[in-house]
Amino acid sequence: MTIKILSLRIAAAICILAAIAGAQKRSITEKDLFDFAWVGDPQVSPDGTKVAFVKVTVNAAKTNYDTSVWLVSTTGGDSPIRITSGSRDTSPRWSPDGRFLAFVRAGEAPGPTSAPQIYLLPMSGGEAVQLTSTARGSGGPVWSPDGKWIAFGSSANPEDIAKQGKPAVPGERDSDVRVITRAVYRADGGGYLDPTRPNHLWVIATPSVPGEKPAARQLTSGRFSEGNFVWAKDASRIFYTTNRDPEPYYGFPNTEIFSVPPGGGEPTLLTELEQGVGALSLSPDGKRFAFIASAVHKPVNSYTQPDLWVMDIEQNAKPKNLTTGFDFDIGGGVTGDQAPPRAGGGSIPIWSSDGRALVVGFTKEGRLNLATVEAASGRLTELTKGDHAITNYRLSDDQKRLVYMRSTPTQIGDLYIANRDGSNARQLTRLNEALFAKLDLTEPDDVWFTSFDGKRIQTWVQKPPNFDPKKKYPLILNIHGGPHAAYGYVFDHEFQWMAAKGYIVVYPNPRGSTSYGQEFGNIIQHAYPGDDHKDLMLAVDEVIKRGYVDTSKLGITGGSGGGVLTNWAVTQTGRFAAAVSQRDISDWANWWYTADFSQFQPSWFKGAPFEDVEGFRERSAITHVAKIKTPMMFILGDADYRTPPAAGGEELFRALKYRKVPTVMVRFPGEGHDLSRSGQPWHRIERLQHIVGWFDKWMLGAAKPEYEIGKP
Repeated sequence: MTIKILSLRIAAAICILAAIAGAQKRSITEKDLFDFAWVGDPQVSPDGTKVAFVKVTVNAAKTNYDTSVWLVSTTGGDSPIRITSGSRDTSPRWSPDGRFLAFVRAGEAPGPTSAPQIYLLPMSGGEAVQLTSTARGSGGPVWSPDGKWIAFGSSANPEDIAKQGKPAVPGERDSDVRVITRAVYRADGGGYLDPTRPNHLWVIATPSVPGEKPAARQLTSGRFSEGNFVWAKDASRIFYTTNRDPEPYYGFPNTEIFSVPPGGGEPTLLTELEQGVGALSLSPDGKRFAFIASAVHKPVNSYTQPDLWVMDIEQNAKPKNLTTGFDFDIGGGVTGDQAPPRAGGGSIPIWSSDGRALVVGFTKEGRLNLATVEAASGRLTELTKGDHAITNYRLSDDQKRLVYMRSTPTQIGDLYIANRDGSNARQLTRLNEALFAKLDLTEPDDVWFTSFDGKRIQTWVQKPPNFDPKKKYPLILNIHGGPHAAYGYVFDHEFQWMAAKGYIVVYPNPRGSTSYGQEFGNIIQHAYPGDDHKDLMLAVDEVIKRGYVDTSKLGITGGSGGGVLTNWAVTQTGRFAAAVSQRDISDWANWWYTADFSQFQPSWFKGAPFEDVEGFRERSAITHVAKIKTPMMFILGDADYRTPPAAGGEELFRALKYRKVPTVMVRFPGEGHDLSRSGQPWHRIERLQHIVGWFDKWMLGAAKPEYEIGKP
């Protein structure tokens, strides 16, 4: 009896402690982002005992991000330790024997002395030693299998090399005038392209004795960039990809695969493929490549899902599609706002030691998991399952353990280790555990509904903490970009914060989204925006049916393609009390002429604006601006080349001002299209504040004098 009473008391005490712990939790805030930490680019040591990774944090001034290289044991019992001292250290790469770690370090101040260079860190102890000193910097180190060489990329041209180390000539300067001859001449996030400085393949010997200073050697030259460097198993050749068409936008995607000896010589063309090929993965016997790419469809699709391909390494070889029968995305992803803002890294197909199978990631219905694919038959077997997004996967050299990053709606992303078959997963890092233990985060509801034409649509519903189904809540419809992208089971600070502010957040994957098959993704071709808008409105209706939404307080927002659909929605309906359109397009013709990539192929439209006049006009929100009565805010990046402001919010803002519809334009200096994911931390915070501030004003009646004419 005494034991039973004692057990009951212990149980009661545990419940009380749990309640106290729960009561101590607080709602997430927009400024919690300043304290987030991100894992990037994990690399498993050759002996499988350690993982090097990049830790990304917000810098002290909250204007940028610091990156450093850290080490964690694969036993799962030790805390990570920092092993590099710089604030711009990235790209850790193990030497084949595990004795050294190569990484890239850049300086903080702008200028030639801050160009990134490759360093070597001895794992036995000691300081990192600078290995390269190339003009304009070095990046992407790749060790040779014997550890004697490192291949890397550099964009230094002969003029840069000749000037290196020489004092400037008084009275002379480099011209800043741009003579542009190509239709694609700038890139969002990278600025204006410089065709005189393509990325070329270089090699440098690794020091054989302490203090040795090897000289780097340039292996390729010419007008075209090369990438995806892969060493042959015997280190006799380096394979790489390129495209030697100076104006590739006139044709279909094209990739050429070359090889060159590390000692120098004329590159040899292996094969030319009519598709855009990503990183190459070499088979254990050195006789085959694997890669992820989309097939070329003629006539061109708006969306073609990516597949896994294998190809013999020989002249004029033809690739084989292993996953043609698998109607989901190989190597795809899901959209969130908390991927590493710097130094994220990536993944390539991983061969089994016998060459009979490959490990790849795949997206299906908003989930990102791992699978094995048999190299002969293409048979796919899932390795991991769950409501999460698994990225940056690696396999230990002995093929016994998987290391990967895992994110969920309540977890930013940490490193895990599991058996080769995906079993017995254990967490290796907990970078945000202390912060997240204080936060009251909620899991979203996964809701499916049938759209107007019978298609099944998936949406998620993020509810406020301490949600009460008897109450009525304001609702925000949040639309993803792309349009060929997908929301899913991944952490999104924006959704959690909006919910913490008392809003129901609905984020659907309408038709055109990825992870639901080829037909579902491509169905919006030449009809975007269109029926995807109907899916979005039915998603709102589906949540309203549940009885906890105040239908007089509906808001709508979205960025990029989501901005397109936000603009479109307010021309089609007056049901929304407020709208925030971010990095949007309002005039398709204007965008066609000014975006950083070309639409010379009839993927979204049937031709150019002067050929498909009605298509461009009818599907542009600016054409229907007279129908807009919804108060609108426009969030724009001044350096956004993907959706230039003049083709989007600037036009609608001016038109709505003319019509005296309440409108505000919020401009972010220096920010490109990736403002919400990798913009300056302070700008990311202010973006969130303005979005919710606009909804608070028009949906909750909050005083917002900053949005009023003539008020400070």
